[in-house]
Amino acid sequence: MPDLPHPTPLFSCACHGRRAWLQTLVAGAAVVGAGSAWAQVDVGKSSALRNLVPAETLEQAAQQQYAELLTQAKEQGALAGPGNAQLQRLQTIAQRLIAQALPWNPRAKDWQWQVNLIGSKQINAFCMPGGKIVFYTGLIDQLQLSDDEIAMVMGHEMAHALREHSREQLAKTQATGLGIRLGAAIFGLGDMGTAAANLGGQLLTLKFSRSDESDADLVGLEIAARAGYAPQAAVTLWEKMGAATGKGGIGFLSTHPTGPDRIANLEANVPKVQGLYERAKR
Repeated sequence: MPDLPHPTPLFSCACHGRRAWLQTLVAGAAVVGAGSAWAQVDVGKSSALRNLVPAETLEQAAQQQYAELLTQAKEQGALAGPGNAQLQRLQTIAQRLIAQALPWNPRAKDWQWQVNLIGSKQINAFCMPGGKIVFYTGLIDQLQLSDDEIAMVMGHEMAHALREHSREQLAKTQATGLGIRLGAAIFGLGDMGTAAANLGGQLLTLKFSRSDESDADLVGLEIAARAGYAPQAAVTLWEKMGAATGKGGIGFLSTHPTGPDRIANLEANVPKVQGLYERAKR
């Protein structure tokens, strides 16, 4: 999804008090995010625009949608049970990644992380706001993913949640749609909060910007490397994704398009996190 323009009426408002308040809000929010002194990859700070959408409201909407998805999968006999070997494999990988993810978002320490596996030929996976992760068996089986490659997928999806890309995309969409009414939404959060609560199934089909995708690639790469998963797997993963484009049901590629630029960017960043991986393996 391309970046949408900010609504002009809000920022050209003659009300200096409101404009100053908004500038203070954005400036304060801009300091939130992983510091460059800690992070090995260069992704900058999270977008301050996301702060116009209440995180709690969006996470509650995600929890509801996640529960509905699991209920549907269970009714269809597609939800993996606790004894499923593939699910246990995913949970083991998730535990290692989550331990390295928290510095990227202070809210994440309070998330009720969940990992579930759905039996389907669909090549897909996602992590909703609040740490709600789903993998489809088609992704693992059809691409024959190694643990390292699974970690790269999972790290990428966790990064979308940690960097709150859904909040950012919703804020952009609602800001454009509301126009001048956004001023009232900022101070009361009524419209924005309602929009977040009603997001529902859109969370499963959101298309992030090219910048968001690159951000998630690199943050996920670093998280996985710190957890002891081989960074080069990020490259082989996307090579497999590219080779799979001729197959049907690739939901992952509909929202995460692949290409040579993506792979080249990952290859350029693998050396930056190689030392983290080697230390983790020791």
